Amino acid sequence: QVQFVESGGGLVQPGGSLRLSCLASGSIFRINGMGWYRQAPGKQRELVAGITSVGIITYEDSVKGRFTISRDNAKNTVYLQMNSLKVEDTAVYYCHTIPPRGDWGQGTQVTVSS
Repeated sequence: QVQFVESGGGLVQPGGSLRLSCLASGSIFRINGMGWYRQAPGKQRELVAGITSVGIITYEDSVKGRFTISRDNAKNTVYLQMNSLKVEDTAVYYCHTIPPRGDWGQGTQVTVSS
C-alpha cells in the first residue's frame, strides 16, 4: 500500500501563494487518479483537484483558475500550486488516490489569514 506525505503548507495572507507537495512511498506510475483533498474545520473532506495518469485534470469549482495540480511520476510526487488564496481555502490538505484507498496521511495545514 502506497502512503503519502504532504508538505508545503503554512500561514499566508489573502492573495498569497503556496505550493504543496505530496511524496508517495512507492511508485505512482500505475496509479491512474491522484488528487488533492481538503478538510476545513467542521466540514467534510472534499476533493479539490485531480489528475489522471494521462494528464486529464479536474478542479472543484471554487478553485478553478487559482489552483494547478501536477504530477511527476519519476519523483513519485504530486504538486498543488495555489495562487490567489482566500480565507475560505483554510483547511488541512491531503493527497490520495481517486477514489481514496487505504490510510490517509497527516496532511498539511494551510491557513489564509490577514
